Amino acid sequence: MRTLIAEVNISEGTNLDVVNQVKAALLEGGNIELVDLNSDKDHNRSVFTYKGEPEAVLEGTKRLSKKAIELIDMSVQKGSHPRMGAIDVVPFIPVKNVTTEEAIAISKEYGKYLGSLGVPVYYYEDSATCDDRKLLPKIRKGQYEALPEKMKDPMWIPDEGPHEFNPKSGATVTGARFPLIAFNINLDTQDIEIGNKIVKAVRGAAGGFQYVRAIALDLPEKKMIQVSMNLTNYVKNPIHRIYETIKSELTRYNVNIVNTELVGPVPVYALEEILKFYIKVNDDFTSEQIYF
Repeated sequence: MRTLIAEVNISEGTNLDVVNQVKAALLEGGNIELVDLNSDKDHNRSVFTYKGEPEAVLEGTKRLSKKAIELIDMSVQKGSHPRMGAIDVVPFIPVKNVTTEEAIAISKEYGKYLGSLGVPVYYYEDSATCDDRKLLPKIRKGQYEALPEKMKDPMWIPDEGPHEFNPKSGATVTGARFPLIAFNINLDTQDIEIGNKIVKAVRGAAGGFQYVRAIALDLPEKKMIQVSMNLTNYVKNPIHRIYETIKSELTRYNVNIVNTELVGPVPVYALEEILKFYIKVNDDFTSEQIYF
């Protein structure tokens, strides 16, 4: 079997009726497997993670997207997580017997489809059309609110779809990429400045770990601050190293880790490294010993 994963981020996490309608549209074809659905009220964001044959994943993503842009109005959307569109980010991840080139082709076909529905689309990561568009934070800088002016700049003409601002749907970023781990750490403080200091200690752009993107978010319902991270290369910057660094940095502020979150699927190889570090299994232990 050929397996492609999609991790679709939509800008709705509070109205679960909308989320369920989007889910129903995705599963309508019956030929993909929903691996995970994570909805966060503070973020006002839902992440759909699913897998299947490349064409099945593409068609499912089209159905999901059509329903999402029908139901979500970005002009009234609020949430703590950075966003620029109703369908915010759509990465395609080759997993088994699918090449990066094939995943890029799927992302381009999807981008053309979404553009035909009136949504401006930018390609990123392996699908990027230029170096300035490879990284999501750079494309999403200023978020939804910056799009009306940003799109007037010739540097930010969309790759697909209309070249003018779409108030209802915003804009979407899509592309093929290496498996990413969404890893959040929740702290027993409501001081956002402490969160910002922790972010600076680990974020690659601030001199921390090269393959860590991080922001500090306020979670008012939970009365906590969250260090929300994307680990873009878990091999070079493994989970346990990030966790232990944050744990150490927190001691100077007398703040503790309440819990952590892994959003979406996690490569089994990343878990292998956690086991080796924390319970010190022998070097001959491999991921082949993990089953489900």
